[in-house]
Amino acid sequence: MARSSRPPRASAKSPTGTRLTHVGEDGRPRMVDVGAKPATRREAVAEVRVRFPADVAATLRAQDLRSAKGPVVDTAIIAGTMAVKRTHELIPFCHPLPIEQCRIDIAFVGAAELVIRCSVALTHRTGVEMEALTGASVAALTVYDMCKALSHEIVIDGLHLVTKSGGKRAIRKGRVVE
Repeated sequence: MARSSRPPRASAKSPTGTRLTHVGEDGRPRMVDVGAKPATRREAVAEVRVRFPADVAATLRAQDLRSAKGPVVDTAIIAGTMAVKRTHELIPFCHPLPIEQCRIDIAFVGAAELVIRCSVALTHRTGVEMEALTGASVAALTVYDMCKALSHEIVIDGLHLVTKSGGKRAIRKGRVVE
């Protein structure tokens, strides 16, 4: 008779005593039940940086941020927006959400670095930080894909949550402010 493939009982609490919301009392993964939570305005902003070798950045600037595949920034904005709307299909325990607002801003800072910022908002029972992080990361991956013919030394770095509001905790500049 085959033994159960169930993992040994895991603690559902982190070392700090905070309960891990996607782990049940039995130690198994689960989707969080948000049915009893109040619907509030939820907003999140995530940011990531894309660093180019100096010659690649100069080429892109000279070509008005167009590559052989087309307009880099416009395509990245579309890809990031699509990713925001499909986050629940990519990350197993994310809820499908009725996104009300998504904005992706992309700009050079310095000579060879793009900053991609994804802002997402809705009125719902769960937050949108995973959607903002997914949107920013897919936009950055799209930039890489569109520019890799120029160099494979492009670096995607520093993906992080900048702000989050509307739920149990507020985050500002990556820190809990409750």
